[in-house]
Amino acid sequence: MDFALSEELSMVRDMSRDFAENHLMPLATQHDREAKIDASVFPAMAELGLWGLTVPESYGGAGMSNLAMCLVLEEINRACASTGVTLSVHASLVCAPINKWGTEAQKQAWLPKLASGEVLGAYSLSEAVSGSDAAALVATGTRDGNDWVLNGTKLWVTTGEQAGLFVVYVRTDPTVSKAKGITAFLLPRDTPGFQVGKKEKKTGIRGSSTNELVLNNVRLGPESVLGEVGRGFNIAMDTLDGGRIGIASQAVGIGRACLEAATKYAKEREQFGQAIANFQAVQWKLADMSTHLDAARFLVHNAAWLRDTGQEVGRMASQAKLMASKTANFCADECLQIHGGAGYTDDFHVERLFRDARITEIYEGATDVQRIVIARHLLRS
Repeated sequence: MDFALSEELSMVRDMSRDFAENHLMPLATQHDREAKIDASVFPAMAELGLWGLTVPESYGGAGMSNLAMCLVLEEINRACASTGVTLSVHASLVCAPINKWGTEAQKQAWLPKLASGEVLGAYSLSEAVSGSDAAALVATGTRDGNDWVLNGTKLWVTTGEQAGLFVVYVRTDPTVSKAKGITAFLLPRDTPGFQVGKKEKKTGIRGSSTNELVLNNVRLGPESVLGEVGRGFNIAMDTLDGGRIGIASQAVGIGRACLEAATKYAKEREQFGQAIANFQAVQWKLADMSTHLDAARFLVHNAAWLRDTGQEVGRMASQAKLMASKTANFCADECLQIHGGAGYTDDFHVERLFRDARITEIYEGATDVQRIVIARHLLRS
């Protein structure tokens, strides 16, 4: 078993690290305070090919692996989690399902634009009545001749303000069990009747927009159906396996930023005539943070490798998400504790890391949902 990265993967990681340190880190606090990502960021990511990293070369992307995206996401999120979640959603929740489930016409129409960054993607499954119980959604899609007419309100849509294409899930058959009556649609932003609604004010990842979507007699042709009619829930669950690996990578990046900040501060801060790094209590905190992070990273990379090799990944994706998100919050808590009162102010960026880490245990399936998924896999065998 070889844990070493290939030369290609090392280059991608180093490129992302250089971009994150030199471009994103100086802007991360600004993103948080202004609740928007600086206009220079997305074009710079396009120049580096990050939007299309996992899109096949035949559609304008780099054709790289999920593991490559994990490496990139760790570096990006180490610097700015708002930028990181934007990239994760675009790649894992939009590009990936179109590449796997889309028709050739859909791939030709959308993947080149998504890969270049000309169009950003967003994913819309949740509603007011359907969070963890995703199949309980009530937004509808009704046949009208060959067309579909969509109505309802969707919530918690990442990149809602900037996205040009939305993968939207609605109920198209109320007569069958709730999971079997859902269909996925590709919804362009400029479709009549479609509106991006209010922007949520969030505790963390404030630079990333989170919006409601309003569907008011939105008419789509049959070419807008992603996959098969009535099979949308299967697409959503398969897609979320990849999304969980992406958010787990985000969590590792945030946790790593916490460890680095805590280590630096421990060496500089003096109490009782010496650096607090000399105190065993602080050393144990750093040791635990490092150990948890390495364990989480191995789980994330293993899940990505399984997905890259076409193996069943549901349990491992949930284990990676569970471990990494809890680790991010553990590291954020310990980091703030090491900083003491100073860490509780915005003079240090650790309070932002503390706020950003919290969402990783909520979106792409809350912590308890991951435990349910893992247990079901175990009990099924």
